[in-house]
Amino acid sequence: MKDLKQLLEEAAGKYQDKAAVVLGHGGLSYAGLDEVSNKVANALLSIGVKRGDRVATLLANSLEFITIFFGIVKIGAVAVPLTNRYKLDEVASILGIAQPKVLAGESSCLEYLAPILPGFKYLKRVIAVGPGHDDQFLDYDDMVAGSPAHPVTTRLEPEDTALIAFTSGPTTQPRGAMITHRSLVMEAAISARGFQQTAEDIEMLFALPLHHMFGLAGLLLTALSQGSTVIMVPGFSLSHLLEAIERERATIFMGVPYVHALLVDLAEKEGIANDLSSLRLCGSAGAPLSTDLARRFKKHFGLDLIDFFGQTEAICHVTCPPLDGTGKPGSVGKALPGWEIKVIDDDDREMAPNEPGEIVLRGPIMRGYYNDPRATAAAIKGGWLHTGDIGSLDEDGYLYIVGRKKDMIIVKGQNIHPCDIEAVLQDHPQIAEAAVVGAPDTLRGEVVVAFVRLREGEAATAEDIRHFCRDHMANFKLPRQVIFVDSLPKTAAGKIDRDKLREQCSAASMVSLREHDMQRVE
Repeated sequence: MKDLKQLLEEAAGKYQDKAAVVLGHGGLSYAGLDEVSNKVANALLSIGVKRGDRVATLLANSLEFITIFFGIVKIGAVAVPLTNRYKLDEVASILGIAQPKVLAGESSCLEYLAPILPGFKYLKRVIAVGPGHDDQFLDYDDMVAGSPAHPVTTRLEPEDTALIAFTSGPTTQPRGAMITHRSLVMEAAISARGFQQTAEDIEMLFALPLHHMFGLAGLLLTALSQGSTVIMVPGFSLSHLLEAIERERATIFMGVPYVHALLVDLAEKEGIANDLSSLRLCGSAGAPLSTDLARRFKKHFGLDLIDFFGQTEAICHVTCPPLDGTGKPGSVGKALPGWEIKVIDDDDREMAPNEPGEIVLRGPIMRGYYNDPRATAAAIKGGWLHTGDIGSLDEDGYLYIVGRKKDMIIVKGQNIHPCDIEAVLQDHPQIAEAAVVGAPDTLRGEVVVAFVRLREGEAATAEDIRHFCRDHMANFKLPRQVIFVDSLPKTAAGKIDRDKLREQCSAASMVSLREHDMQRVE
């Protein structure tokens, strides 16, 4: 098996009418998913999409996301999945890099984007998913209903790019990781081996977006490659998640530490009334997992919370601790078969055991960054992916994550570049200078804190600035706190001293708003 078309076709042939994906009272069998994605593929061909063309999506987790994704890759086109939480400037920046021929999005997103869409001359067709759009867009349901279900004959190559995943680089200068069919198929097999996943497993998909590689590769593609069933839980209610686990007799649940922290808080304050005994595996990735959270999770749910390591450029799943709980506390486990890990210093020399350095990886990594050879050359050297993460390997090959070389903020598993937020703040008419850092937060991992120096004689409140930000960036990037200062600390080289700003954050004694977050995942 070398490409995603083969992956789905083989699964459909083997599992036929078995449920592949369930959403509420609906869903798709393996054969049904193959058939509907064939219709999407033929519809895309009929509107002029060719092999290598980019097709962008602005879709929340849905059956349509999955059928459109497979329809795109079946004809050798390149999927560009984006979050529907982006604002106009962010969408325009990424579309300007990817230059998709077609955009498929929820009707509400497209209506919001309608004023700027004519400016994208490379965009030939727009497909609306869901009711509420006007006639300027193609209707997804009509398009699929009138399309044949026969398999497409496009010949795919394993090294064809299947998707461009826009990753942790700033959206002002976006970086899209080009990921091949071969890498995605290999990673699905590697993840399945690490999770010991089989056709008997029932996996929950909750608050983990499919436009993110954790959700797409680590969960969906891994499940489909093994004949597992994926249960999509709509919305963000923890009670609905727990009810679904009990009702569906789910065996696997994956999430970012933020969601696990909310579940632990719920258990500690209200207890757990649902029968969760069917679960055999709970996993965490996307952000650092504290040993305290893992301990509390096991206390209340009776399961080890498996912490594994990966990143978008490495598709998803690179390490995994033993599933029987015999791993080492604080470690994300060993490299899975198919992956190699080294820890190096700034001169690319390998570090001794237990000595921290940059983590570099070799395995089914990305091809490179789309149309960005300079960034690609900096990230991939001699076949090794330089992650920008700092860690150490012990004598037994267990990996420990220490920190980040990159100046990144991770909020609830979402990677945020400070410069994205700073660029917006600098456009505020009352702001002379601004800097953004991440402050430790027991629930979210980190929260965004903005330090602001106002122009002389100007006045603004924290809420004024947050409101301005809300109009120009996705809500997960919004500063949780705005601190007004007379000056910003600088290094000897004249750059913002972020370490000193982080110290000020700690001194401010920031507190998680646990009561606000208890029942819903923002």
